[in-house]
Amino acid sequence: MTPRLRRVAASGAIALLVLVTARPASAGPPLLCHPFDIGAAASLPWSGTASWFDGRIDYDLRNLVRDTEALLAPSTPVLVRMETLRRASIYAGRDAKVASALLERLTAKAQASKAAGRADALALLDAAYVTEALRQITIIGGAPGYKDRVEGIREVVSNADGWQYMKASLAARPDDPALEFAAALIAADKDRDAYRAHAQRARAGAAKDALLARNLSHSN
Repeated sequence: MTPRLRRVAASGAIALLVLVTARPASAGPPLLCHPFDIGAAASLPWSGTASWFDGRIDYDLRNLVRDTEALLAPSTPVLVRMETLRRASIYAGRDAKVASALLERLTAKAQASKAAGRADALALLDAAYVTEALRQITIIGGAPGYKDRVEGIREVVSNADGWQYMKASLAARPDDPALEFAAALIAADKDRDAYRAHAQRARAGAAKDALLARNLSHSN
């Protein structure tokens, strides 16, 4: 690792340490470590019995992009999307080529919607979430199964900016409390003031979204 990459990794680790100490109720990288309660909604196959990264060992990564895209229908609620994207990012963290294909597909859809003059808030959310979740994988690369894969994933996200996609998502669908919740979690290790503002708006609107209300503890 070059000196510059070591400095980037160190600064990211410090940011996550600040996040952990500031939010003891839900410590750890917020886009990865805490499953979202989606009830019986369909998502990617998962085990989840031992740890946050406990996917199905028999899941075929060759199907990840196709399976993820199929689950991210226009009708899929934001919180269900977030759990699907959390799982997809963890699976993609096993293979940089798969991570690159997943990120390229989701960012292409987000960019296409903007280019067409019909910015799709959900497609923009998808691109934002996966970008920043993969970035968090590079910061916690010491976790079992990820230590030898960090450099490849770091290359995948080196020129990506998930926060810009998140801001575009909010602009396309303002006053959506579930999107505010997603923005809070993405901002948590970037901008504490933005985190607090988005979390406050998410809590204020949670009565309109039962799934959001069940997951508010993520932003305590």
